Amino acid sequence: MSKKDWWRGAVIYQIYPRSFMDSNGDGIGDLKGITSRLPYVADLGVDGIWLSPFFKSPMKDFGYDVSDYRAVDPLFGTLADFDELLATAHRLGLKVIIDQVLNHTSDQHVWFKESLQSRDNPKANWYVWADPKPDGTPPNNWPSVFGGPAWTFNARRGQYYMHSFLSSQPDLNFHCPEMQDALFDDCRFWLGKGVDGFRLDAINHCYHDSHLRDNPARPWTQTTSTQLDFPAPYAMQTHIYSKSRPENLALMERIQRLCDEYGAMTLGEIGADNANELAAQYTAPGRLNTCYSFSLLGGRKVKLTAAFIKNAVMDFFREGPDSWPSWAFSNHDVVRSASRFAPEGNPDPRLAKMLIALLCCLRGTPFLYQGEELGLPEAQLAYEDLQDPWGIALWPEWQGRDGCRTPIPWDSSNRHAGFTSAHKTWLPVPPCHIGLNVENQQSDRDSVLSFTQQFLKQRKYLPALIRGDIAFIDTGREDILAFTRTSEGQTVSCAFNLGETDQTYNGDMLPPYGYRLQTKAL
Repeated sequence: MSKKDWWRGAVIYQIYPRSFMDSNGDGIGDLKGITSRLPYVADLGVDGIWLSPFFKSPMKDFGYDVSDYRAVDPLFGTLADFDELLATAHRLGLKVIIDQVLNHTSDQHVWFKESLQSRDNPKANWYVWADPKPDGTPPNNWPSVFGGPAWTFNARRGQYYMHSFLSSQPDLNFHCPEMQDALFDDCRFWLGKGVDGFRLDAINHCYHDSHLRDNPARPWTQTTSTQLDFPAPYAMQTHIYSKSRPENLALMERIQRLCDEYGAMTLGEIGADNANELAAQYTAPGRLNTCYSFSLLGGRKVKLTAAFIKNAVMDFFREGPDSWPSWAFSNHDVVRSASRFAPEGNPDPRLAKMLIALLCCLRGTPFLYQGEELGLPEAQLAYEDLQDPWGIALWPEWQGRDGCRTPIPWDSSNRHAGFTSAHKTWLPVPPCHIGLNVENQQSDRDSVLSFTQQFLKQRKYLPALIRGDIAFIDTGREDILAFTRTSEGQTVSCAFNLGETDQTYNGDMLPPYGYRLQTKAL
């Protein structure tokens, strides 16, 4: 990989700091804990890590509500701890991408505390404020992703402020140049420290319609971007005015120019029904390096079929033939893939292995979520153990995002599987995860972990899988996915059995969740 575009085809490992490793015995993962486990991450064969937020925050949305963009939250450690983590990762040959949550801040951020004081203070326009309708109701019909209106009334200003997510996460006003300049200065702080890139959270939310027009209605069954399998207000609108605005494209160009100054990469997160179309727009020349969407992450009880994979990939390249995508089957916001794609939700290590191979054979940059390399299933939690405000609000219809955020099981040394020495963890380690701990799997040549290490190291010697073109083959069967990856001098033919029974393809027997790679020099 060249130094400039090292991210093309690189495998990135996502770390959710609260749940990776606790170093100080408080039951919550931290930066020193991550640093202590970086040799394990490097040994997986990945090229870099993405760290979910560790910034100072009241933790109403567990770090995605930032109160100080330049400070490490004491829960996770100090700036010196981050510097040590960064230096250790680089010494091990790992790139480091960090989250940047630009759409909104915490309501505890000093900017918002000043903004709400009056309508004419220096930061009055740094957030999205609007007058009530004559009857006192919110300015328009926009809902919050997490339920309820996207507007909360503030008595001091006599106005509503907008929040795409929790009411404690007010949206920044990107129509305000002074705010943008201050936000970019905060980004420079981390680039100056030497981070290798930004993952841009909810980046298509940044701009809103300045006229605050109502979103049109849409039957909730037509949406593809939600995880929920029951009606929710957010899924009942087409969000043409509250997000994904045309003005956002110029913002993508400004972000990319900033990161280019430091040789850092950009990864956009896009949540929308037209995600592939937006991703292509956002990664056009001069804009972001790459984007990922929920096309392989979200949806309601998606069945793993050849068409599901093929359509997502082909849709992206149809919209942006020269763009570079990123793909993921799991992250901190969705049901773990080992459960989501399993029939009846029953995990199977053969499926977990095949999903890792499939993800890392697609054209693009694959992102593995911590625990995916162990084949961890979704944890089922009791109501009293829930922490996610979204899940608490929707219980018992949905438990929220906590089921994919439970601590990593490292060994069987204590009841928390080696994650912490604390009496209690912030989320419990589910009993079904303890036997899948890292120590056990490292000594088992047939484990998901051993497979992941072997496959990723093999992949480094197959340039066609890293940067090659992709061409799908019509197998005529929903449970057989086949395609070729071709680069200069090499073609790799890939065939995957997505089903639970033996299948024959081109004369070869593919066992349940089996696959075949054939390499040919050109």
